[in-house]
Amino acid sequence: MNEPKQNHAGSAAILNRLLEIARISALAEMASGIAHELNQPLGAIATFSQAGDRLLNRPEPQVTRALDVFRQINSEALGAGEGIRRIRRLFDQDEIKRSRAKMSEVIEELQPVFDMLAQWANVSLKFDVAEPLPEVSIDRLRVQHVLFSLFQNALDVSVQNPTAPWVRFGIRAEKYAVEISVTDSGGGIPPETRDQIFKPFFTTKPHGTGLGLASSRAIVEAHEGTIGFEGDAAGGTRFWFRLPVAEH
Repeated sequence: MNEPKQNHAGSAAILNRLLEIARISALAEMASGIAHELNQPLGAIATFSQAGDRLLNRPEPQVTRALDVFRQINSEALGAGEGIRRIRRLFDQDEIKRSRAKMSEVIEELQPVFDMLAQWANVSLKFDVAEPLPEVSIDRLRVQHVLFSLFQNALDVSVQNPTAPWVRFGIRAEKYAVEISVTDSGGGIPPETRDQIFKPFFTTKPHGTGLGLASSRAIVEAHEGTIGFEGDAAGGTRFWFRLPVAEH
């Protein structure tokens, strides 16, 4: 009689942990995006202010007051750049803590959560696991965050399919890697947005943050893996990522 309650409690605990890792990853990618957007103009401000300093700091300076202003610009610009670097250090992810695991078991831990969300959305959930699978060396929770992000995206677009929406997980072994895929039954990704899918802050959702895929890419690449996507024959999109096989 207590088994359903225990399963529900276990699913809730996993979901809470995933939301926490999603928050940390999103903050890290947000800091990275801010740094990327602002460091270049801040560097230009510093360069121009230093040039103004050299031009005005001559035996016969033209405007002493302007020179002080340029020095202030230089000081403030460099200070802003250091501030951004401090922000990035605050949100840097902890060192990845790896352990050996089979991806089928990693997904199996999340399956109660996936089943629950798919049932709420009235979406059919399928799993295609090609055993046997070699082990991978991963930070289990961070990789589960990637799986959860890809699943959430697939669920969001699949529910827009008016007839029999579905999401399919696939796991298969390659020569030196294990490939995990999440395929949706949505309408596909427009060609004009494909180059921006993994960029921080890019989103096609009305209330999206544009950080889920960006943080997923960062996690996969931190595991020396690769991530990408392609159109599915049924019309949806197949997202995949590959993780190297653990060394013996």
